[in-house]
Amino acid sequence: MHDDPGTRPTAVVSGGTRGIGAALSRRLIALGYRVAALYRGDAKAAAEAEREGGGHLVALRADLARPAEVRAAAARVLERFGPPAVLVNNAGINRDRPFLAMTDQDWDEVLATNLSGPYHLTRALAPAMVEAGRGSIVNIGATTAIRPRPGGANYCAAKAGLLQLTKCLALELAPHVRVNALLPGFTDTREVVERYRLDDPERLREVLATIPQGRTGSPEEIADALEYLVGPRSGYVTGQQLIVDGGHFMG
Repeated sequence: MHDDPGTRPTAVVSGGTRGIGAALSRRLIALGYRVAALYRGDAKAAAEAEREGGGHLVALRADLARPAEVRAAAARVLERFGPPAVLVNNAGINRDRPFLAMTDQDWDEVLATNLSGPYHLTRALAPAMVEAGRGSIVNIGATTAIRPRPGGANYCAAKAGLLQLTKCLALELAPHVRVNALLPGFTDTREVVERYRLDDPERLREVLATIPQGRTGSPEEIADALEYLVGPRSGYVTGQQLIVDGGHFMG
């Protein structure tokens, strides 16, 4: 039995209760979606996202690195809401370390979450989307999928793989389901500030000097790009990568 048939279409957002993911969830709610937001472990953030969602967001716990948990969460979404109209593969982790010091665990955990996680979640939901005859999938990548950085061999490889997965899915799920990648640059979230030490004024000046627009982006600006990719104005766009980074990378 599906909840509220014929009312709000459903959007699924992995990692949808914190950081950029929370901004994406908020935007989708504002666009008229009900959001199933997957989260791994931060129950406090999940509860806050549900509160802010005003009854239009349900938080579901699932570790994207565990295929059985992903399939169980997807089954709950399909049973309760039916086929989603939008799927945003946003969840990701970092285990940065120099390559020669990188452990098997560092590699396996990042690949399992950042690349295999989107595969398993999409594999669980896409058949229903195809059968419904419509849908938009957006994979949240990173410019490090295109340009490497020291200490990020696992992360860069996973995000590069996600770009190719995006293109393959765009081919195979056409014509009714569109699949695109959204690549944020430096975005003002707590995770980015901590990882790149942007709370250090000197380090922040160094980073901003590499960005033509001279500032970091906001989560809302990433949500602006998502709004385009899931909306009718991008109806002829699939298999593409949209970079939103203030001109930091121009390839």
